[in-house]
Amino acid sequence: MFQLFGNIFRIPDLRNRILFTLALLSVWRLGIFIPAPGVDRLALGEFFGTNQGTLFGMYDMFTGGALSQFSVFVLGVMPYISASIIMQLAVVVVPQLERINKEGQSGRNKVIQYTRYLTIAISLVQSFTISLTLEQMKTSGGVDIVIHAGWAFRLMTCLTMTAGSCFVMWLGEQITERGIGNGSSLIITGGILARMPVSVVNMFQKVKIGDFNLLGLVLIGVFMFGVMAFITFMERAQRRVPIQYAKRVVGRQVYGGQATHLPLKINISGVIPPIFASAVMMFPSTIGSFYPHPIVQSIAALFQPGRWVYYLAYVAMIIFFAYFYTAVTFNPLDVADNLRRHGGYVPGIRPGKQTADYIDYLLTRLTAVGALYLAIVCVIPSMLVTQYGVPFYFGGTSLIIAVGVTLDLVGQIEAHLLTHHYDGVLGTRKQKARSRRRGYQPEGG
Repeated sequence: MFQLFGNIFRIPDLRNRILFTLALLSVWRLGIFIPAPGVDRLALGEFFGTNQGTLFGMYDMFTGGALSQFSVFVLGVMPYISASIIMQLAVVVVPQLERINKEGQSGRNKVIQYTRYLTIAISLVQSFTISLTLEQMKTSGGVDIVIHAGWAFRLMTCLTMTAGSCFVMWLGEQITERGIGNGSSLIITGGILARMPVSVVNMFQKVKIGDFNLLGLVLIGVFMFGVMAFITFMERAQRRVPIQYAKRVVGRQVYGGQATHLPLKINISGVIPPIFASAVMMFPSTIGSFYPHPIVQSIAALFQPGRWVYYLAYVAMIIFFAYFYTAVTFNPLDVADNLRRHGGYVPGIRPGKQTADYIDYLLTRLTAVGALYLAIVCVIPSMLVTQYGVPFYFGGTSLIIAVGVTLDLVGQIEAHLLTHHYDGVLGTRKQKARSRRRGYQPEGG
């Protein structure tokens, strides 16, 4: 392990990228504690203490506690994530954007610029909505959250939050371009992991006062390790569709003829379905916290975690969003056309429409498995908390985000190490060397 870290810091480019990433993440984390004006933060903290199961609690988790602190980074990177998702969908649905996106790097730069403009628009709308919502908030004791409500507070909130969101967006883009890993994903993961030390301390305090026994704490640790191992396996799992390229003779040169594969991930949609499903499922409880009408309260109570209606609806929403997002972002017909254009085909399947139908058939089955995996990971931790009182820190969504981003980060570090002829994070070169010493030549080596 120490040799691995030594190898990482022996590569100047990789070392500089890691230090640059850590520096910008530190700037982001420091901004979490810079307060925005106009709010009684003690009253706001009391409000969030009684509204952990609502949409506010989930958003506060993704922002690393910025919302409960009412920081200048309240919106964080979420408007940029939302704008990116919307633009991904728009590129597929709107023909003009699809043509722009296919114009090469200049076209992709235009789409990125549109994403930034959309981020500003979403930030303005969200910040204005938050300002109106804060003006209506009161603690259980009737204390107003906003000190002086009015248009001055609303305009100041819009300006502060939008500027903070744009700055966080810039930090994420700089990390992606000049650092290591995906900047936006690392910021979200940093917000999730930043709350881990406090939760661990609270868990040990419960063991100390007798609310939870030591054996249960050990079982929770084993369970968390098992869930993370399961997520790691499923996120790396893929179906490899064999692809054969026909031989082409140009002059005296022979091109093609090699066999390869088309990797189809089991979870193509990533973490988008749990995020969207969580937002939808928390909407009734969020509305119920503002409107005390009996019908609204009964509906909100029906969709509280712990009710079977909540779990059934949650699983259904995850499955729906998994299929929807996969259908929007992955087009089997385009894949089949690209294969035919480059002389590739699936053995035993005719090129063209039959290949597209075959890929779509595999994709439908893989998405079913991926959606079921997401539902299990997201529902089981929630059931343990609500049904058995387990103080489980990570929810399913946050676990998938943290593990997925970590795998991507490790993969990029691995690529840098192998490029500079060092042992990778997973020991790939060591394994090949041992195999050669035993007289086994790896395939392709």
